[in-house]
Amino acid sequence: MAVARGLRSNLLLVQNILRAQKSGSPSLASNELLRNYATASGSKEMKVKVPLTLFGVSGNYSSALYLSAVKANSLDKVETEINDIVEATKKSPIFSQFIKDLSVPGDTRVKAITDICSAAKFSDITRNFLVVMAENGRLRQLDSIAKRFVELTMAHRKEVKAVVTTVIPLPPDEEKELRETLQDIIGQGKTVKLEQKIDPSILGGLVVEFEQKVLDVSIRTRARQMERFLRVPINFDSI
Repeated sequence: MAVARGLRSNLLLVQNILRAQKSGSPSLASNELLRNYATASGSKEMKVKVPLTLFGVSGNYSSALYLSAVKANSLDKVETEINDIVEATKKSPIFSQFIKDLSVPGDTRVKAITDICSAAKFSDITRNFLVVMAENGRLRQLDSIAKRFVELTMAHRKEVKAVVTTVIPLPPDEEKELRETLQDIIGQGKTVKLEQKIDPSILGGLVVEFEQKVLDVSIRTRARQMERFLRVPINFDSI
């Protein structure tokens, strides 16, 4: 009960801070294979733009996948399939090691990925994308590419991901209050997608992350702040 009451008081503090803050206020492909993949699916006359400009290898690949999936009108299906194969790498150490091992010949990687996609009945968009990754030796970066792809799909749906970390799960009514507060901060036209994480190491309180902002009112952080304060020597001449 004490933990729950503390969580409730910290939620109110978070809401007040968030509202106060409110009131105060691409190159796609790195090689020919990826360029060909990005333009091969769907109508070439269809004009599609990525909703976010992403950089680096993961940005280039995820943007190419997004363009192809949107042109084929299969964004949701492709997102599910990509997430499924990422989960498979987490559940199978052998599969995870396979996609990271650059010593595996390219044709072996391509055949294995093709067989996996066929068995899973993946769409042509996903299969072809994974084959391009296998040919380019990029399967080891699948997890980071998948995360950037999800960023694009969320932006496409005008969703904003917010992560709240607590010691115990937020009760439904408090989760609803926090979601509504964040929605008020973010404004109309976007939808908050709230994700809860449990981390006993924060000791209590809340940590809220959204739109590259972090609001940390955890007991762990407060304790560290107090420790730093206590370590500062007192200047008696100023008293």
